[in-house]
Amino acid sequence: MLHFGIDVSRDKLDCAVVDEQGQRVKRGRTFKNDPQGIIELTRWARETAVEQALSMVMEATAAYHELAAARIHFAGLIVSVVNPAQVRALAKGLGMLSKTDSIDALLLAQYSRLARPRQWRPTESTLKDFSAMLMRLDCLEGDLRRERNRREQAAVRGSAECILSSIDACIEFLHEQCKAMRKTIDSHIAANDSLSGNVMRLRTIPAVGEKTAMRMAAILTANNFSSGKEAAAYLGLVPIKCESGSSVRGRSRLSKAGNPRVRASLYMAAVVAKKINPDIKDLYERLCAQGKTKMSALGACMRKLVHLCYGVLRSGRDYVRPEARLS
Repeated sequence: MLHFGIDVSRDKLDCAVVDEQGQRVKRGRTFKNDPQGIIELTRWARETAVEQALSMVMEATAAYHELAAARIHFAGLIVSVVNPAQVRALAKGLGMLSKTDSIDALLLAQYSRLARPRQWRPTESTLKDFSAMLMRLDCLEGDLRRERNRREQAAVRGSAECILSSIDACIEFLHEQCKAMRKTIDSHIAANDSLSGNVMRLRTIPAVGEKTAMRMAAILTANNFSSGKEAAAYLGLVPIKCESGSSVRGRSRLSKAGNPRVRASLYMAAVVAKKINPDIKDLYERLCAQGKTKMSALGACMRKLVHLCYGVLRSGRDYVRPEARLS
């Protein structure tokens, strides 16, 4: 198998290719990051591989990688989109301190050979639009909170009326935008039976509210997770241990590798769930009785919530309380 590394930028795609032993097969090439350039890239990759299997790897680079990843996938080639932080960690491990486009392309090819990342598949348009709507609502609500904080500070300082009026106008505009986006999201859910069913199913889990249900429906259906553990790891909810020898005994912490907004939503859901959700309540009380800190126990509750959400969507059934499972 040949491994192609593609370093993505706004205007160009820098490519390098290595074999299974990590040796360069051909001199790297650069293509434009546009439809014609991607066609030339796929043609060059096929000519280079001849009859050998090939694997392509690129980093997630804002939105600039999406066109190339989709075109390469629909051309029938294997492409993976990986986390840039993991690739930089490999660079440090290999002692590659310099960073240029050609070096990054070679590094990505080596990453493909060593890590064997999972094949990327495009998200269906309905889920892609849904995720974009939720992200936009998050941005609008964040802007609205910041403007309200500015309004409070301006009032405390005794700012001029023109300043207060300007902030009030922004608050009113953002409030209306949030309302409009929520209506759009509700209409989008109502128009899609599968998405609507998933959100309603997740709402049957005690403590999973509307916003958490929508976030989890978007994430769990857009990503092909093989288990609840994998979904929890994707969201940054797995514990990271810090132990070495007899002297290093650091406190475990969450990896926090995923979306912070989703984790914040799951945290609030876990705070409520430890009181009203029987599965989460039993887990929280058991861990606290074992001497775990409250924050550590809450982290475990967040992971348990993800497992419950994954199980509900995987089974296609509503949440069933523990006592009902025994009957």
